[in-house]
Amino acid sequence: MGQTIEKPRVQGPGSGLGGNWRVIVKNDDHNTFDHVAMTLARYIPGITVPIGYQYADRIHNSGQAIVWSGQREVAELYWEQLQGAGLTMAPLEQG
Repeated sequence: MGQTIEKPRVQGPGSGLGGNWRVIVKNDDHNTFDHVAMTLARYIPGITVPIGYQYADRIHNSGQAIVWSGQREVAELYWEQLQGAGLTMAPLEQG
């Protein structure tokens, strides 16, 4: 087995456009499983309604889930669309 070496961060969070940005949906008391699943399927490429339900289940059981990661500009767009549809969003994270 290879050894994992973690490199120290040279820039603070939120700096630069490189790396993957995480779009995280948080659990709340007002969105239904149906709404979460349909909203994810509507806005996030590659998420079908059945996959949306898997995410909704994960969000419900663990409190949150990363629903997409990638370039910052795209992550910001998806984040805004999901928030605009009423989902509870965590701040964008660089990972």
